[in-house]
Amino acid sequence: MSGAVASGGAGEDWAVDVRGVSRVFAARKGASVTALDGVSLTVAPGEFVSLIGPSGCGKSTLLRLIADLDVPSAGEIRVFGKTAHQARIDRSYGIAFQQAGLLPWRTVAANIELPLELHGVGRAARRERAAELVELVGLTEFAGHFPDQLSGGMQQRVAIARALAESPRLLLMDEPFGALDEMTRERMQNELVRLCGETGAAVVFVTHSIPEAVFLSDRVVVMSPRPGRIRDVLGVRLGRTGERGEGLREDEGFFHAVSQVRELLHGAPVAGTTGTAATTAATTAGATGVPGTTGARGVETR
Repeated sequence: MSGAVASGGAGEDWAVDVRGVSRVFAARKGASVTALDGVSLTVAPGEFVSLIGPSGCGKSTLLRLIADLDVPSAGEIRVFGKTAHQARIDRSYGIAFQQAGLLPWRTVAANIELPLELHGVGRAARRERAAELVELVGLTEFAGHFPDQLSGGMQQRVAIARALAESPRLLLMDEPFGALDEMTRERMQNELVRLCGETGAAVVFVTHSIPEAVFLSDRVVVMSPRPGRIRDVLGVRLGRTGERGEGLREDEGFFHAVSQVRELLHGAPVAGTTGTAATTAATTAGATGVPGTTGARGVETR
């Protein structure tokens, strides 16, 4: 379904506004590879949106385009009404990858301070902000430790704290828990929904895990195999992101939503949908506090 629109509205109203974006990579002997084809997606302020799809479908490419780490071959991207390039200059978002990427010679607190230091924030203000964030991610007693003294989950908490250092209204996250064991991964998911509830940041989150996408998200964007297109969008009504807890994973609605995403990934129609038109509403306002958003399908879990 090339060009499916995951939401719609004026660019300045959205944390992220992707319109008709394609990315084509040149290859040897004049060939080319189309990673993304006509993708349109909007993310509301404070909304948590996960991107899921088979390997090579362009999830990470889309995230990199939003982050201005790459440029689209066609289409337009706005972040809080600004170009992606200007949003990067203005530090409008924080970003976290699968590898924490901490500097081994800097302590936990010093790693968190790094973006503030790079942008000329004074020492006292840096230390105060780092102390706030170390407490927020539950690592106060480890503030003076070095990365090699931390577990993988603790390192990722430091990376998330660093991404939050400049109080961004948007977090871009590329499989940040992908390298963690299952128990640590679930703890980090719990931690992330708490942090999102406290900071109010919008999140675009890339994952290969269906249960992770459902647990975290207000909407799950399902992408097709390359060339990457938005196949469908599932509006998840499982309560506000910041209020979701461990018990949600045993909830009947959670299992139902996981099954729906699995069916959408395989291209199967989902019972209760009202069609594939991009204008079909999948409104999440009542359950998530997010303004009405429109998905490629009107799929909702209750």
